Amino acid sequence: MTGIYDDRVKTRQTRRLAVILLGCVLLLIILVLAVMAGAVTIPVRDVWLALTAPGTTEDYRIIYTLRMPRVICAALAGANLALSGCILQGILRNPLADPGIIGISAGAGLAAMALMMLAPSLTALVPLAAFAGALGAAAVVFLLAWERGVNPLRLVLAGVAVAAFFGGGMTALSVFFSDKVQGTVSWLAGGFAGASWQSVRMIVPYSVIGIIGTLCLYRRLNALQLGDDVARTLGVHVDRTRTMLIALAALLAASAVSVAGLLGFVGLIVPHVMRLVVGSDFEPLLPCAALFGAILVAGADIAARTLFSPMEVPVGIFMSFIGAPFFLYLLKRRMRAA
Repeated sequence: MTGIYDDRVKTRQTRRLAVILLGCVLLLIILVLAVMAGAVTIPVRDVWLALTAPGTTEDYRIIYTLRMPRVICAALAGANLALSGCILQGILRNPLADPGIIGISAGAGLAAMALMMLAPSLTALVPLAAFAGALGAAAVVFLLAWERGVNPLRLVLAGVAVAAFFGGGMTALSVFFSDKVQGTVSWLAGGFAGASWQSVRMIVPYSVIGIIGTLCLYRRLNALQLGDDVARTLGVHVDRTRTMLIALAALLAASAVSVAGLLGFVGLIVPHVMRLVVGSDFEPLLPCAALFGAILVAGADIAARTLFSPMEVPVGIFMSFIGAPFFLYLLKRRMRAA
């Protein structure tokens, strides 16, 4: 029996390592394709020359000024949203939890949009404003969903209501400041058309903090899956840990919203699929979710730029077409299980 158990453990570890390696290879391929693809297709040779010997090719300006910042922002936004969804699903033990569905993204979006419209000179503070809005939305949702603990169904309903409320706030801003709304239209739809190196500088510090903080807390996330009482016997301070994880989820979602706009369903789809592939242990689940979140969003950005060229479709539209049916499938499956 011990030998069979050891073989199963080795097989599971091998599969998880293979998934992580596959994710790294796919991400590298997607990043290269994202630099190559667009209105002007750039050969691999020119991309390599631009990376190894800057300024030696005619396409250097396109690669460095337009495409590389966009690729970096797309990959980081995808990883951040996937990790945020992974944390929320772990804390709430609810596969329907997602920063967009429970209103966190809408809170971050309203705060970021208000700052961009009312104080455009302070765009460097957009991630901080989005973080404050995300935390505020999370607090309201959890307060509404609390009934001797967080009720999963109440959480989803409260999240939908809060998201609608903040969505109304964004619409109101668009009406009252119609002369300034043009710059935020593509941002509201979700996309990376205006991404620049300033956008990279906005998202990188918060991504580093959020990703490292999340990966360091995977053992506590695993403990929370066993229930609060068991987690306490394992030495986990449940309330403090849950607060830290919610703050990290809000920070990750807010940093993605600050550069990508309202990009939905990434945090719902990726963690759920990765859980089916590598299991519910957060040690492999978190890095796999980050990798495949980056792959999904960067791949969707390639599709947004090339499928209807020369017209560019916002990435958020692609994610909505993919994510909405997936959410309905999960909801129907959960209702059957209940």
